[in-house]
Amino acid sequence: MIKALVLLSGGLDSLLAARILMEQSVEVTGLSFKSCFFGTAKAKKAVEQLGVELIEIDFSDEHLAMVKNPAHGYGKNMNPCIDCHALMLKKAAGYLTPTLSLERRGGKYDLVATGEVLGERPMSQNIEALKLVEKISGLKGRLIRPLSAKLLAESDLEKAGKVNRGRLLDIRGRARRRQLELVKKYGIKEYASPGGGCLLTDPAFSEKLLKILEYWPDCDGNDIELLKNGRVFWLKNESGEYIIMVVGRDKKDNESLESLARSGDLMIELAEENGPTSLIRGKKLEIRNKKEARELDVPEELKMSELKLGEEKNQEKIINLALILTGHYATKARGKKMKFNLLNK
Repeated sequence: MIKALVLLSGGLDSLLAARILMEQSVEVTGLSFKSCFFGTAKAKKAVEQLGVELIEIDFSDEHLAMVKNPAHGYGKNMNPCIDCHALMLKKAAGYLTPTLSLERRGGKYDLVATGEVLGERPMSQNIEALKLVEKISGLKGRLIRPLSAKLLAESDLEKAGKVNRGRLLDIRGRARRRQLELVKKYGIKEYASPGGGCLLTDPAFSEKLLKILEYWPDCDGNDIELLKNGRVFWLKNESGEYIIMVVGRDKKDNESLESLARSGDLMIELAEENGPTSLIRGKKLEIRNKKEARELDVPEELKMSELKLGEEKNQEKIINLALILTGHYATKARGKKMKFNLLNK
């Protein structure tokens, strides 16, 4: 029996790609990746419907390094789709048998499949991009895109008669009519909507990411996680170095910031009222006191322009500004003298 690794995003197209191959008695295993910008939750739901196993790969560090400097550029936002797809497929190639003629060893696979549709995405799914990704990944002849296979070059599996090309499809473009027909045919009950699974396609997150890459080119995965968990502000110390401040929006954010805090970070919270937790991180931020309590008159109203966030400030002014912002986002604290706890991790 032919064994296939299907790259599963959890979206409809990848689900259909798997079902089309399964209809030919191809043994399918799902493959999904985790990074700083997307996870495997949707893929886990997809394999439940398909009744197949899932291989999960965490390539967060390698993926972040690629996102910082993609060889083939970004899409509309900060999404380097060509390089991202190539990186995932290159990882998938490591699971294949060396050649189709060799006996399979160690549970390896014969082919890799994706749910890509020719012309569905202008940057990453035009004919030249699909060819380029196949070349970079090292999967030439071993990669099948079942939804558009009849419009693409014949794979080695098809040439050898191991996969029936006549039962693959020729879908092109952004219309979803034929995919929805297949949903009814296969009785698919649930699937993720197109897009939305990758933070790099989100304009608001992309704006935050652009700033952190500019201010902290050596940022790591923990730094990136901060961007997801609250309101983000950038301050400057006396040396002109950028310091990030993140103010939690709710209990979930607060808990996430506490778990992300590491040595050298400053945490701020209201001592006697419920409210946001704030985290301040700088490459050279030094807080002498391990734990401290402070009081501050929180302004009734606050104009961000008056805070002059972009101006250089000494450490004491940075802490005072952080207290003001933390108090401002606790509605009950506005216009009152409030006590704060400061904890240096």
